[in-house]
Amino acid sequence: MNIKVVGLAVGGFLVGALSAGGGVFLATKKAPSPEIALASRAAPITDSIVIGTGSVTGVYFPAGGALCRLVNQTQQEHGIHCAVESTEGSPVNLSGVLGGTLAMGVVQSDWQYHAYQGNAPVAGRQDGADLRAVFSLYAEPLTVVTQAESGIEIFSDLRGKRFSPGGQGTSQRATVEALFNILGWESDDFVEVPPVPAGEEVVALCSGSVDAILMTSGHPNGLITQLTSGCEARLVPIDRSAIDALVAATPYYTGAVIQGGLYPGNLDDVPSFGLGATVVTGATVPDDTVYQVVRAVFENLEAFAAQHPALSTLSPAEMVSALSTAPLHPGAERYFRERGLL
Repeated sequence: MNIKVVGLAVGGFLVGALSAGGGVFLATKKAPSPEIALASRAAPITDSIVIGTGSVTGVYFPAGGALCRLVNQTQQEHGIHCAVESTEGSPVNLSGVLGGTLAMGVVQSDWQYHAYQGNAPVAGRQDGADLRAVFSLYAEPLTVVTQAESGIEIFSDLRGKRFSPGGQGTSQRATVEALFNILGWESDDFVEVPPVPAGEEVVALCSGSVDAILMTSGHPNGLITQLTSGCEARLVPIDRSAIDALVAATPYYTGAVIQGGLYPGNLDDVPSFGLGATVVTGATVPDDTVYQVVRAVFENLEAFAAQHPALSTLSPAEMVSALSTAPLHPGAERYFRERGLL
């Protein structure tokens, strides 16, 4: 890979212009500690990689930053420098990976599946045959939040209520509609309202403008903390038979439990299902590059998991096997076989 990174430290973050194949992209990453910077200067950079993530307020961005920090800490061993790029998420990351402007990207499991199958329009590209899986991260369960006084105790109680299943073409809407199909619901079984604008969810739910807020998210989530603190909102469980049916029928869904005690007033575990955050790359990325990235993460998994609460429940076995529907990259496969994980 030959991606030049030119950066300036501003407010603790490294902001740089990335050029690859004539394209220029904005990348932001946490400025390295002096120790890491010294190590970086001690060894020549033989390979510069960029990982596409998501919004700086989400979980993909800090997860990518944690990954890059671990790679850069051992740069003197392998010569690889890693930078993280904030993007608009899965579609952009897939376009970058398949187009060769990103070495890796964090994408939702449904996007990985559909891209590899050739069913996801990614920046005009229909061919995802060169997509390769690296490893999986955390679950992003469908999360239903309702007012304490709404009378909604389980998901089926949402029938006839006011909520948005998500915008057309979004993973959230596809996930909600998959659940509707299992439950036998039709569009007239609920009152669809427009998606609540970002930043207005607490007011909308606590004022009674909507009966529930639905989202797919890793946990803990700051917005849900605001909802549960602002008006004693509750998380709504999903029927386990519906969860089992969806997971059995769909390779990119997984069962999930939202742990009790993460949010004020919500002490019980909440069963759900959803997508997963996965790391992908392209078939042309060198095997040793992917091997060294995977090695940096798996041999420092405790430090990686400590970087964000959503990463705290990672297990090596699930990271290898869960929700990866594209073929494993040979570099990742080599490491997993060495560790006895395959």
